[in-house]
Amino acid sequence: RSSQQGAGSGDGSPSSAAAETPSSEDFSLSLLDTNLPAEAETELRSFIAKRLTKGALFEGMGNVASVGLSIPEYKVGCYYCCFQHENLLETATLESDINAPEYVVCFLGGSEKDTFRLELDKYIQSLKINLDLEQKTLETCVNPYLRSWFENAICPIQRVVQLFQEKLAFLLHAALSYTPVEVKNADERTEKDISRFLAAASLQGLVQEGTMTSLCIAMTEEQHKSMIIDCSGPQPQLHNAGSNRFCEDWMHAFVNGTEGGNPFLFRQILENFKLKAIQDINNLKRFIRQAEMNHYALFKCYMFLKNCGSGDILLKIVKVEHAEMPEARSVVTVLEEFMRETSVA
Repeated sequence: RSSQQGAGSGDGSPSSAAAETPSSEDFSLSLLDTNLPAEAETELRSFIAKRLTKGALFEGMGNVASVGLSIPEYKVGCYYCCFQHENLLETATLESDINAPEYVVCFLGGSEKDTFRLELDKYIQSLKINLDLEQKTLETCVNPYLRSWFENAICPIQRVVQLFQEKLAFLLHAALSYTPVEVKNADERTEKDISRFLAAASLQGLVQEGTMTSLCIAMTEEQHKSMIIDCSGPQPQLHNAGSNRFCEDWMHAFVNGTEGGNPFLFRQILENFKLKAIQDINNLKRFIRQAEMNHYALFKCYMFLKNCGSGDILLKIVKVEHAEMPEARSVVTVLEEFMRETSVA
């Protein structure tokens, strides 16, 4: 319905703009930029129009779906997100009678899974803040930004795996244990890649928020445990790095995956890594509850910690979570002593 409409695109994707009332069909989609063939672009535009008509797009929240297009491959994964320019959004809020144009950005990739949806949401948020409707800025800033979506939002995990290789186990251990990490002598992209990898590999959002905060505080106070990554040479040098059998086993899964070179595969491995860590934490918690009343269950706790490969990290997590529970805290204290004696022996 708006007189000025448009959309942006990324690598292998067009984009279209939409109006404010997705519940009706009184809107039009006009193409702003794409690198899709004309026939495939028309099909994608039809797909987006149907979603808009059903009211299936919410401002600033991306969706991922499988889309069949007339291109040589097959069905592809499509991330699509509807947004308004930040300044126009504020104006429209103050003056509700103004019908500001909306934009739909579509990125096409090799997977319909939403493993990278949060990263792409952040990518669109940055575009939304910096978008300028002037054609000159559009060609020099917006279009190049959209076309680099795959390299900037999808590939960081793959680049970190290729950079660290066998040393990736130390990075995984730091992410799980909330160990502070300092990156030195690295270029801006490498530093951002490492930061994104650590964030993606941590259990943030999967363990209790209070637990995560307490762990971060505890690890930050232990300054001697901060891990330092020196990127001055061809291979990163690590100082004060820790690892365990669990992280080393998963490191091999990542390194073996480099042959295929599929960034979506690396993200899936990372999600499986976190899922297994959460399963181990939940199993240990269950054993601890049983051990409060059963000495045999205490032995099961000990054997589980000894055999799971990540007993050092699991003990820290449950210790923080059970700090206010006297019976559970006493079980954790005994387990710490057992593990300490075993390591000394």
